[in-house]
Amino acid sequence: MLRRGIDRGDHTGALHEQTLSHEFGVSRNVVRDALSILAGEGLIDRSPRVGTHVVRRRAVHGLDALRGLKETLSGHGEVRNEVRVATLVRPPASIAHRLRLETGDDAVYIERTRYLGDEPLSLDLTYLVPDLGIPLLEHDIESTDVFALLEQVSGRRLHSAEQSVEAAVADPHSAAVLGIAAGSAVLLLERLACIGPDARPVDLEYIRMRGDRISLHTKSFRDPQSRSPRPEQQPIGDLP
Repeated sequence: MLRRGIDRGDHTGALHEQTLSHEFGVSRNVVRDALSILAGEGLIDRSPRVGTHVVRRRAVHGLDALRGLKETLSGHGEVRNEVRVATLVRPPASIAHRLRLETGDDAVYIERTRYLGDEPLSLDLTYLVPDLGIPLLEHDIESTDVFALLEQVSGRRLHSAEQSVEAAVADPHSAAVLGIAAGSAVLLLERLACIGPDARPVDLEYIRMRGDRISLHTKSFRDPQSRSPRPEQQPIGDLP
């Protein structure tokens, strides 16, 4: 709970053991154990004479709206890109299928390391349809989100995206790029973005995010058509 409070900005500056002990209703020994864990994660700093202070919180990447990383983290600091690869490739058949490309068509492939300040946050592998991806490469992809450039090049607004998130471990290449140990936990976001009123798929991304530096957030609404089961329909395990 304290970690999430730091991420939300509820806890900033100095942290006092006695105050936290009272807030959470636990002993100061429990508070010290929790603070030791957070110090190991780099969220707080503990010094004998200075005390305990919040020094960092994870950036929150919203999934409610279709935005690029720079748009999403505009309030957290400067987001910049290190473009590692930007070229035409013959995509795997599964990727070509999802982008509705014909057999033998090329796709534009972009590999970027995304930084917040001087710290790497994610490794993004992006496949674009060629009619938009090729002219997009003529623009500044080091300081501009691909989403913004897609809209600029096409003259149309992005429509929607299919997104899935899963836990993964960093392979040696990803770990080296992100500055973490191989085998460290990362968040793997797969996103297929579509453009225009016909929702044409144009951008397929595989994004490996550092779970210790970024969290994903969304706000969900209950379907008004949903109905709770009647008492007689409850599963046996839920009966008194």
